[in-house]
Amino acid sequence: MSPRIHLPSGLVTFVFTDIEGSTRLAQLLGPDYRPVLREHRRLLRRTIAATEGAELLTEGDSFFLAFPDAAAALTACLTAQRALASHEWPTAEAMPRVRMGLHTGWAEPRDGEYVSPEVHRAARIAAAAHGGQVLCSASTARHAEPLPPDVSLHDLGLHRLRGFDDRERLFQLVAPGLERQFPRPRTADASAHNLPTPVTSFVGRHAERTELKRLVEAHRLVTVLGAGGAGKTRLAVELAVDLVESHPDGVWFVDIAAVTDPGLVAFEVAAVLGLRPEPGRPMVDTLVEYAAARRMLVLLDTCDAQPAASADVISRLLAGGVGVRVLATSRESFGLPGEVVWRIPSLSVDPPVDGAESDAVALLLDRTAAARGGRPPDPGESADLRRVVRRLDGLPLAIELAAARLRVLSVGQLAERLDDVLGTLDAGRADPDSPADPDWPVEPDSPVEPDRPGGRPETVDLVAAAVGMVPPSPAVRAVQRSATERHLTMQATVTWSYRTLGPRAARLLRWLAVFAGPVDLATVEWLLGDDPLDPLSVLVDKSMVLAEPHASGSTYRMLDPIRAYAARRLAEAGEERSARNRHVAWSTHAMERAHLGPDGRPVTLSLYALDPLAGELRAALRWCATGGSARAGLRLAGGLDQWWRERGLAREGRLWLFRLYGRIAETGERIPEAELAAAYHMHSLHAGADGEFAEELRYSQRAEAAARQAGDAGLLARVLAGRAAPLVDMGQFAEAERICREVIDWASGQEVLGDALFGVFSLAELLWRRGALDEAAELLGAARPVEAARPVERGRRSVDMLLGMVALARGDLIAAHEHLQVALRSRMSHGFHGRACDTLNAMAVRCAAGGDGLTAARLFGAAGATRASMRCAPGIYGGYWAQRQGELRQELGDATFDGAYGEGTELGLEEAAALALAVEHPDLAVGSARFGAGHARVAPRQSVAPDRRRRHTGHA
Repeated sequence: MSPRIHLPSGLVTFVFTDIEGSTRLAQLLGPDYRPVLREHRRLLRRTIAATEGAELLTEGDSFFLAFPDAAAALTACLTAQRALASHEWPTAEAMPRVRMGLHTGWAEPRDGEYVSPEVHRAARIAAAAHGGQVLCSASTARHAEPLPPDVSLHDLGLHRLRGFDDRERLFQLVAPGLERQFPRPRTADASAHNLPTPVTSFVGRHAERTELKRLVEAHRLVTVLGAGGAGKTRLAVELAVDLVESHPDGVWFVDIAAVTDPGLVAFEVAAVLGLRPEPGRPMVDTLVEYAAARRMLVLLDTCDAQPAASADVISRLLAGGVGVRVLATSRESFGLPGEVVWRIPSLSVDPPVDGAESDAVALLLDRTAAARGGRPPDPGESADLRRVVRRLDGLPLAIELAAARLRVLSVGQLAERLDDVLGTLDAGRADPDSPADPDWPVEPDSPVEPDRPGGRPETVDLVAAAVGMVPPSPAVRAVQRSATERHLTMQATVTWSYRTLGPRAARLLRWLAVFAGPVDLATVEWLLGDDPLDPLSVLVDKSMVLAEPHASGSTYRMLDPIRAYAARRLAEAGEERSARNRHVAWSTHAMERAHLGPDGRPVTLSLYALDPLAGELRAALRWCATGGSARAGLRLAGGLDQWWRERGLAREGRLWLFRLYGRIAETGERIPEAELAAAYHMHSLHAGADGEFAEELRYSQRAEAAARQAGDAGLLARVLAGRAAPLVDMGQFAEAERICREVIDWASGQEVLGDALFGVFSLAELLWRRGALDEAAELLGAARPVEAARPVERGRRSVDMLLGMVALARGDLIAAHEHLQVALRSRMSHGFHGRACDTLNAMAVRCAAGGDGLTAARLFGAAGATRASMRCAPGIYGGYWAQRQGELRQELGDATFDGAYGEGTELGLEEAAALALAVEHPDLAVGSARFGAGHARVAPRQSVAPDRRRRHTGHA
């Protein structure tokens, strides 16, 4: 440096510049680098000569300058950058990209140089800049005011410069002709991360967070899989916050959602890490070289937007350095060596054992309070809150959207409207199927060669925006908006995945929508009529179908919001009628199989076999009542006849039948009289169980008329045998008994007594009621083999139940105990819960008669609570149970009885049955007469079933 140069003193603005990637540029250009470097120096000196700047040092591609005026220094940098950008370089790759840093501080020159920390601060600011960028300190920004009208300084926030303990606020020079978009400054921030800051609280997921953290700490690549809206990103970000301190070189969040070209994935990661393209070198190589010596965690979000390109970048990163870990979120896995795939579960909808709310309900409570201006839901809405989260399968996005609807609806109203999941959750939002910009295709037309952006203009824009070369264009902003908006509605979220499916996988997804619950592989194959393994694997890999392994084989199911979307697509594709009719056929076949053993022969009906099918049968019934065959629906309803009443769902059964009648009227479909008679008879029984006695009689009469038209003796016997029920319910006991006797005699003459078994049981109940115990016992003894021969009825063990009642009336506790235990055990074993409640009441009477009043009160309480929950009519025994409870209350006293009864109401049906079955046999009790002096009791079945005599007259 010439000693004649005047060096400013006092407030001095120091400027450092150098060429970003100069080594790579020199390697690329070879001998041509020297003239480029020389031209770069000439341009910078020419701009500095026009200012008051003093050139202190030029070394290689670097300049060190000092200015007495901050505004002049900024002007010099602006002029230099414009000159560099407008100059005609030999090639585009040969253009040197110069970074510049400025700082203003107090300094005095000595012996032609500055020895001051302010110089080092300026150098660190320059080192934090990127090629083409001008950064300055807050001091320079303050002393450079006022700025020209077209020039401004953009505040980049506080940053810790290398070697300095304090934080410096950095500003970027913004002016026409200068680039604006740059990666974050290259500074030594104490907490190196760019994790997004959530605006809502994180709720629940304690177990999942712990498990995922363990996996990330133990493995270098962990992929969080899940359906759209499952909460993958939110959980991954929350976990990453905990891992910042254990990764010295940072935790970096990269969103792949807006990347529409495979070649841009490496650029997106590099931009987040503060890297820029190097001339003549693939971006991924620059990325790997940077990461090789660092210990950092890269969180790649929404990798399913570019799965293949993401997998390539991940594999290169992991192979390049052992200190790099990757946590990825996606709807499909990469299949890379060493990849640990962790499927995020839906939020728990079951409350924990400590009595707190489930995670799903807790999230809905939190978001509902926010939607209602801080007012939490009323405690009376708790049951409906649980209904909502169960209906939404605990899917976090669906719960968030549901909470937004609660600004308009009550929780109960929302729960009632969730049959239309998409319509309810997406109400009031724009159609997600339309692109954000009508002139911009969201889906890429064709890929470009990785690391060599080109082809479509919008692809070039995306590259440029990713690395900070230009501001985002309207097309780029449209892509970015579409990526953000994919979570604004459920439909947009699922569409994001649906568009990636091939024809076979898309068709299978649509057809699976007809199923209400999980299905096995054989069922999927039956549905398609083809091997489903390939398209099913695609759907599972993309998290659109959940595979749930069991010992007997995997089952497959869709979350309800995805099923609703697929159902909408099924209708749009014109495939709904074919798919749903096939589902009805499958449901009918499955229901019939529930009545058969492995050998195809009828077995004792167990209602437990129908429990898993209930959802599918309801879905099939819904189609039959709205778009399919009402006749097929009546057949399905007939298979659920006893199940509805034994599960306390008689009202639901009646409603389905009313809908099917309406469908018949709408379509004019011809239903054979025999099938109508069976439906009307079933309807009558449902109405009686639901306490609608007038309706019960009306449909019994309709059933009789239709059965007579059909000319089927067995059917007519079943219908007429049920006629006593409405008469009993209306208190016409004598008339009911007369009808029963006529039906039994007529059925015997027609050799269809088995079909009149219901009439036999009704008559036995009537005989028991008026004290004709011997005749009742004789009648039941004759009915035992008839019951045993009928698989659909023998599981109820009605003969044993009634013989137990007869024995109670006689005071024969031994016979009562044995018969009732047999009946209760069979009813519980075969799922006849409504009838099991009657048996529990009978066992309560037996316990009271045996001196165990506390157990009797508990059983009364359990039976009463269960029947109340099932909304069952009391039936012929109602008055008897009430009388016995009143007697027991007098015996025990109100307080003792109420305490034991209350304990019983807390018992589930299985617990109550276990309590009743554990009651000690009367023969084993202390003081039993059987073990008295030489006294022996008559065997119970002999005592209640004397010689069979038939005394029935009349005809039907």
